[in-house]
Amino acid sequence: MKLIGSVSSPYVRKVRIVMAEKKLDYDFQIEDVWAATSTISYSNPLGQVPCLIMDGGESLFDSRVIVEYLDTLSPVGKLIPGVGRERAEVKTWEALADGLLDSAIAARLEATWAGRGAQERSKAWIDRNIEKIHTVLRAMDAGLGEKAFCSGVHLTLSDVAVGCALGYLDFRFAHIDWRVQHPNLARLQEKLVQRASFADTTPA
Repeated sequence: MKLIGSVSSPYVRKVRIVMAEKKLDYDFQIEDVWAATSTISYSNPLGQVPCLIMDGGESLFDSRVIVEYLDTLSPVGKLIPGVGRERAEVKTWEALADGLLDSAIAARLEATWAGRGAQERSKAWIDRNIEKIHTVLRAMDAGLGEKAFCSGVHLTLSDVAVGCALGYLDFRFAHIDWRVQHPNLARLQEKLVQRASFADTTPA
């Protein structure tokens, strides 16, 4: 399999961590989707990463679709329950974490995208998305509580998704001191970053 992505994308990182936890082999192809020379649209018409090229040449895209597929390839380190409330809980945690990332990236693009001048940027839009980040952080910290992991007693996709979201805040929004206000998340993240799958995919 070939994974097309970037080392800075938290969605790509989620896929890379799942592959590491599942002990799956793949080739990693770096792609800058913002470059004029990017060819990502040939593999993903949405022009986004991650994009997984399977052995037969077919493309899978959107990190949620990709990790769902990857979890079926090996019984090692099962990350997504098969059915029922346990599965719904894990997918809800993933939706929360990805929603935080959607807001963070929207705020960052509004503030930094070179295609828009300073007078065209909306502080109200940035503030709205930053507030969403804080709302999600509060919800995740409360949902985690004193549990060892987000969904039970062992690592699941819930933790992978949340860990990638928190890592992206450290990477792009270092001024948000989320550890002080959300000690449960801080405890979880301290545990996650000690795993090789997280340490080897630190964004840059």
